[in-house]
Amino acid sequence: MTQKVAVLGTGKIGEALLSGMIRGGWDPADLLVTARRPERAAELHARYGVEAVSNADAAKAADTLILTVKPQDMTALLDELGPHVPAERLVISGAAGVPTTFFEERLAPGTPVVRVMTNTPALVDEAMSVISAGSHATEEHLAHTEEIFGGVGKTLRVPESQQDAATALSGSGPAYFYFLVEAMTDAGILLGLPRDKAHDLIVQAAIGAAVMLRDSGEHPVKLREAVTSPAGTTISAIRELERHGVRAALIAALEAARDRSQELASGHA
Repeated sequence: MTQKVAVLGTGKIGEALLSGMIRGGWDPADLLVTARRPERAAELHARYGVEAVSNADAAKAADTLILTVKPQDMTALLDELGPHVPAERLVISGAAGVPTTFFEERLAPGTPVVRVMTNTPALVDEAMSVISAGSHATEEHLAHTEEIFGGVGKTLRVPESQQDAATALSGSGPAYFYFLVEAMTDAGILLGLPRDKAHDLIVQAAIGAAVMLRDSGEHPVKLREAVTSPAGTTISAIRELERHGVRAALIAALEAARDRSQELASGHA
């Protein structure tokens, strides 16, 4: 790991990525960060021993630039970076809905761009980072991106045409589970449990179910059926979920998230 990597706009996700890289063996001396506020830059330097620099200096010094600013701030950042980014510099974007062509049109011809949609479990090294290549990115660039994001969880390559679907399913995915846990906690209170006990019961059920899904190799239908005995409590609950259209609501929700991602992309075409 001798390349210099710069994380630009180091917010929560950027910091999670930075800390994951260091835990994975990256030398802080090979990492640069930028931040909008000087006090934030000083905090990152003190916490991780990395050098805080300006965006322009990061573009000049680093071999890989990871852009973690919000989508609405990307145009201003690229205007600032453009004169300082040579064509061989790898640019990794973590901005939702912003296509690789948006970067390629604003940077030197031939600049390799990789698009990544990660999610907030990066904060606990359980992210899913979905990776897509721009028109100039090679296998080497993709492998390097996987090396970086593998420090905070799993990675998956998809064609860029599938990024909007991946954003709906995975990028926004943790929020759906939090929403479900919130609703189940309220149900537990309605059924007579204290909030803290309802919360603990549901969280452990969620963790156990997730591990079984990951490790058993079984289809979720088979795992659900293993809990669903004839004329039992679970099938009564499942009947109500189906009666209230929960499955259809989830499908509609993910379609709405995908559509919004496409709208964001059209705004950066």
